[in-house]
Amino acid sequence: MKKFNFRKVLDGLTASSPGSGSSSGSNSGGGSGSVHPGGTAGVLREEIQETLTSEYFHICKTVRHGFPYQPTALAFDPVQKTLAIGTRTGAIRILGRPGVDCYCQHESGAAVLQLQFLINEGALVSASSDDTLHLWNLRQKRPAILHSLKFNRERITYCHLPFQSKWLYVGTERGNTHIVNIESFILSGYVIMWNKAIELSTKTHPGPVVHLSDSPRDEGKLLIGYENGTVVFWDLKSKRAELRVYYDEAIHSIDWHHEGKQFMCSHSDGSLTLWNLKSPSRPFQTTVPHGKSQKEGRKSESCKPILKVEYKTCRNSEPFIIFSGGLSYDKACRRPSLTIMHGKAITVLEMDHPIVEFLTLCETPYPNEFQEPYAVVVLLEKDLIVVDLTQSNFPIFENPYPMDIHESPVTCTAYFADCPPDLILVLYSIGVKHKKQGYSNKEWPITGGAWNLGTQTYPEIIITGHADGSIKFWDASAITLQMLYKLKTSKVFEKQKVGEGKQTCEIVEEDPYAIQMIYWCPESRIFCVSGVSAYVIIYKFSRHEITAEIVSLEVRLQYDVEDIITPEPETSPPFPDLSSQLPSSRSLSGSTNTVASEGVAKDSIPCLNVKTRPVRMPPGYQAELVIQLVWVDGEPPQQITSLAVSSAYGIVAFGNCNGLAVVDFIQKTVLLSMGTIDLYRSSDLYQRQPRSPRKNKQFIADPGMISPPFTLDYFSLFPLPAADAGVLACSKDNFCMRGLSNFYPDLTKRIRTSYQSLTELNDSPVPLELERCKSPTSVKGSRKLSLPTDLKADLDHVNGHCTSPTSQSCSSGKRLSSADVSKVNRWGPGRPPFRKAQSAACMEISLPVTTEESRENSYNRSRSSSISSIDKDSKEAITALYFMESFARKNDSTISPCLFVGTSLGMVFIISLNLPSADEQRFTEPVMVLPSGTFLSLKGAVLTFSCMDRTGGLMQPPYEVWKDPNNIEENEKSWRRKLVMNFPSPSQEIGDHQYTIICSEKQAKVFSLPSQTCLYVHNITETSFILRADVVVMCNSACLACFCANGHIMIMSLPSLRPMLDVNYLPLTDMRIARTFCFTNEGQALYLVSPTEIQRLTYSQEMCDNLQDMLGDLFTPIETPEAQNRGFLKGLFGGSGQTFDREELFGEASAGKASRSLAQHIPGPGGIEGMKGAAGGVMGELTRARIALDERGQRLGELEEKTAGMMTSAEAFSKHAHELMLKYKDKKWYQF
Repeated sequence: MKKFNFRKVLDGLTASSPGSGSSSGSNSGGGSGSVHPGGTAGVLREEIQETLTSEYFHICKTVRHGFPYQPTALAFDPVQKTLAIGTRTGAIRILGRPGVDCYCQHESGAAVLQLQFLINEGALVSASSDDTLHLWNLRQKRPAILHSLKFNRERITYCHLPFQSKWLYVGTERGNTHIVNIESFILSGYVIMWNKAIELSTKTHPGPVVHLSDSPRDEGKLLIGYENGTVVFWDLKSKRAELRVYYDEAIHSIDWHHEGKQFMCSHSDGSLTLWNLKSPSRPFQTTVPHGKSQKEGRKSESCKPILKVEYKTCRNSEPFIIFSGGLSYDKACRRPSLTIMHGKAITVLEMDHPIVEFLTLCETPYPNEFQEPYAVVVLLEKDLIVVDLTQSNFPIFENPYPMDIHESPVTCTAYFADCPPDLILVLYSIGVKHKKQGYSNKEWPITGGAWNLGTQTYPEIIITGHADGSIKFWDASAITLQMLYKLKTSKVFEKQKVGEGKQTCEIVEEDPYAIQMIYWCPESRIFCVSGVSAYVIIYKFSRHEITAEIVSLEVRLQYDVEDIITPEPETSPPFPDLSSQLPSSRSLSGSTNTVASEGVAKDSIPCLNVKTRPVRMPPGYQAELVIQLVWVDGEPPQQITSLAVSSAYGIVAFGNCNGLAVVDFIQKTVLLSMGTIDLYRSSDLYQRQPRSPRKNKQFIADPGMISPPFTLDYFSLFPLPAADAGVLACSKDNFCMRGLSNFYPDLTKRIRTSYQSLTELNDSPVPLELERCKSPTSVKGSRKLSLPTDLKADLDHVNGHCTSPTSQSCSSGKRLSSADVSKVNRWGPGRPPFRKAQSAACMEISLPVTTEESRENSYNRSRSSSISSIDKDSKEAITALYFMESFARKNDSTISPCLFVGTSLGMVFIISLNLPSADEQRFTEPVMVLPSGTFLSLKGAVLTFSCMDRTGGLMQPPYEVWKDPNNIEENEKSWRRKLVMNFPSPSQEIGDHQYTIICSEKQAKVFSLPSQTCLYVHNITETSFILRADVVVMCNSACLACFCANGHIMIMSLPSLRPMLDVNYLPLTDMRIARTFCFTNEGQALYLVSPTEIQRLTYSQEMCDNLQDMLGDLFTPIETPEAQNRGFLKGLFGGSGQTFDREELFGEASAGKASRSLAQHIPGPGGIEGMKGAAGGVMGELTRARIALDERGQRLGELEEKTAGMMTSAEAFSKHAHELMLKYKDKKWYQF
């Protein structure tokens, strides 16, 4: 049967109609439709040959970095030296040497209770909370489940797999012990029932099984520990209890002495008991390590439970007793600790997070030998540390894995592929100087697996912004992750002391330095960040340390909502009602707190105080300029929603829901500070009706911060016009149609938790039920459509509700009611409704609140209400900025520096930048910034811009080549700035020379410049909205990559916008994903999959094909170490463990079959033949063949050695026999 390739058919259909996406988009160039009438589109199709097809694209996950979220279990293979971590979400992370890091997931998502390695067999057994055992094959690079066994009537509590055994002991909640054959994963008929294990006289149930282990001295004896304090020593052959131990306190864990004569228990009262098999009536020794000493005859003071103890012996020193917990109750404030007892010395290691599990790493895998411990792996709730036991001060090893991504919660990410190769070395050389000291001088002990660089050679860098204001640069090359450099942005600000800063930091109570947006130019090394406290910091890179003062600027951004909102008299109370309740009344403007606590409106106050004294700046990124937005007439500065920097122009631009600001960071001056509505006015001055000026809304700015050629007098020449019919219609439509808006009309019952959902590490395990939601559309008559069914299903597990970046409230045109004003006053004076760390898209999550108390608390925490939502939604925010050499006006003949500005209502403005012509004049002559009057329109908030030349090549923004600003010798040689400009390719024909790609949350358009003709329009989504869009390069061709709120990843070719890929990859279950998802070149993308983990993926077919070679090997053939010679006497009197045959005892022939209703066997996708088979396909066959050859070579080598030894012995015997024959050859019988 011939295979049907749907993607090729899709390519053919889309190629025949380039603009088949939609015909509903309108543009200022005249006309509508997918392809603008005229010859330009035809010329474009002839000149640009698109090489990308759907065969180039495929979605697959590559690797996951970071600390496993919510860990629950830990296991270690002492021969392979690999570590496995299980989590509450059903994930398993397997770690080896740096570069060997594998993630696998249980399909059920049930929590992992316990992990057990089949030591040196390349397999792993996992027990999950749904009472299922799974056998994982680790002999392939992506582990697969070989078998599963589902228990139907009993709950699994503990598992134990003896070394070099194929029989797994499984303890249950009922107290029974079952035995499973690992090879076939079939339950044996041999069962140890709890009522047979305990004495008949016992009247109570012993509780669940909490421990199982075979005796190191005799493998035929099994030690069973029950929760209530009962320990049974069971003889497997005779099927009876050889001895029983009873203790008053509950048991948490048990561990053997290697000789098998003693074992130690940890109890719930903080005590440790040591038992001798010869005298089981009472403990041989009882200690409470952290209890206060009592008088003789009195019981020791109770302490916190000791959750686990390990008893490890050494040949040349005292044994190690290591346990977690057990601290005294009177030390409630002490942190979780791990106690190490070695001889008489007791060392308490305090941890930063609660201890989940720990394991002691020993030299031998055999339980009946001296253990010789050398390290302890401690799994914490939010960290993984390894303690060196070979040194007396117990230092920790330096962790080579990126386990500290969440050291402070991640608030934003940026991803750069194929960046300049020298950057990684430069950043590492700077960052290595600031690494922590005091680590162990030994190598990291987890060295399992094998890894090579693979075929991927281009450098990759990931940047993460954090809630404490820190920035981390990571080397992400070859699907690894290693931290290069850490930058602390909070060092430019004064520390807020207790009781201070209330006048300036009221808008953010927690994490005032949280990073919100990142902009980095790798070529010029200019770095810029914006923070939650409405500030922008520009950094320059230098190899030299300097001490200098930090220059700061303050910018005022003001917005008048009266320009758009019109009151509705039938539903609005009279305006005097509002003014009578507020001491100083204002119209709607982004804040309901317009009055300070003293009754005086705040003005010109920044949120944070920049250091005024000289600051020492170490090598690396050094602050060049700090820009802060200030309070305006009692209103707090709104968070920054867009950011762009041009190193070639020396200009930074940023915007929020109030307006746009442009700053010259070379001359340290403000070039432009304009409200969004003024961009409309300046673009079409003579076609609008004049209106009365604003009352008490004078634009106040420091004259010293405005560039001389551009003053506010420019605006005073023209009256403030009202919006014309076209813009007004656009505004009205956009108020009712922007993605998933107006989920709940009563917003006072919701808590805005956008920032908390991003930074909170302890998410609620039970998602809240979603109510029925409706999304308004732009159809006349306010016809509303219900939320699409597929999107409802995608959002079923969202912890709240996701709204579009441009969602508008349907009540945005209404005045405040008296009830709303009373709710505003409940916040108290001077408490503005400012959310923390809001993203550029201004997305929110609303959580239902059922009680009045929680509702009151929500107002104080989130500082948001229905009125603030109306104010925010009624504003037109700046959502995208882009610097480029382009055509500012229609039919311009030459290109010039331009700034593209996109808004939340889908409008695009082009601002012209007039720079000094001579390089020397750039430092002294002013820069002119004027709106050009050009604007374009799209549906939905504008997300991204990009430009292509006439041949279809992607044009990169101009940049300045990096030069160390503090290198005196280099600066003395040349003061000139070296700029790299990307001009459109020259052409003899008269026509368009540049093509601009603009993508919004609903559609994408391609315009030709300077004619401003819309060539292609593609409506990407109608029922959802785009969260992230990036123009990226893959296979030397440009394409548009989009991530939609309904979980779809879509790739479109450029410039024709032909769909190349549309995959339902990931439903939006968490706003963390929406805020951190980003695409980059070469088919790479990433997002924060949990508060502690970064998930990387690829949409490149080539990388998917080569991924198998890039991943590390989890299993490498290693010979199992030989057991030590026990000696004649130990072999004679040391027990009968060597003659114990488990197969004979537990097999079907002797034990029979288990009940079918007890457990169900489920074959896994990895195969059913055992552990010697690797993955299917060519790579799997090669791996299996290689392993077989290695094993065959080992056997042949052993056979050859044995043969050579036998030959040598035979020759020696023959020689001695010949000598003996010669000696006695001629002797008579009587001579002997």
